[in-house]
Amino acid sequence: MLDVRRLLLLRDLARLGTIAAVAEAHSYTASAVSQQLTALQREAGVPLIERAGRTVRLTAAGQVLARQADTVLAALESAAASVAAAEGSLRIGAFPSAVRTLLPPALVRLADQHPGLDLTVHELDPAAMPVRLLDRSLDVALLQSYDGLPLTPEAGVSTVDLLTETVHLAGAPSLADCADRAWIAGSPGTLCHSVTVQACHLAGYAPRIRHHVDDFTAVLSLVAAGIGVALVPSLGVVPTPGVTLTPLPLRRRTHIAFRSGSDAHPAIAACVAALRESAS
Repeated sequence: MLDVRRLLLLRDLARLGTIAAVAEAHSYTASAVSQQLTALQREAGVPLIERAGRTVRLTAAGQVLARQADTVLAALESAAASVAAAEGSLRIGAFPSAVRTLLPPALVRLADQHPGLDLTVHELDPAAMPVRLLDRSLDVALLQSYDGLPLTPEAGVSTVDLLTETVHLAGAPSLADCADRAWIAGSPGTLCHSVTVQACHLAGYAPRIRHHVDDFTAVLSLVAAGIGVALVPSLGVVPTPGVTLTPLPLRRRTHIAFRSGSDAHPAIAACVAALRESAS
């Protein structure tokens, strides 16, 4: 019988790439991870990892077993969900504009209907949330996608659609008027940064990004001060005197994410229902 905890380590080795990264994710020592993977090889009866210079890599059998681990772990999540109650802790990850708009009514609904739930909220960039779901430091997360930048969730993470919103150009009447303007965009590596680059590219130019700001309230204040122009989705819009907002044919989508198999857990299902009620 294969040990599930060791399967989880193998899956994470396939995902993270090094034993050191797996050890850090689980608060283990690298030696402890290596010992557990060696024990898993004995259980499997075939080599699962092999040396590759100073590091290790999965063998063909290891790759197959790592993929199967996702199915096993999802089945265990589903089994646990079938006997669980809507109580205990529920850790929710959300991006800033969702924390300000979607979450407050959803949290009130959850607290009223399920007083046994201990709710905690973590404000994070969506790019960081799949890893936090997989390492079990989050139970539910809100992810984003844009037209042309689709959602590609990690193995072991499932999603349902929540909300579609319009993206606005703040500070100018059209993208074509902004080729020579200074731009305000999210930090490099975020979707907000990527969608700015893509939208301007489709308009025929590369944006002159001068400022990197991730909070839309701050972004709109900078636009009002004449510092630059920016893209702002509907959830990020706050009344800001002097700022013109032009709706664009560009949409941002919000998705609810959770570990595969956990959607039947009463706490997860209650959270999904509360978020959908809030979004409506």
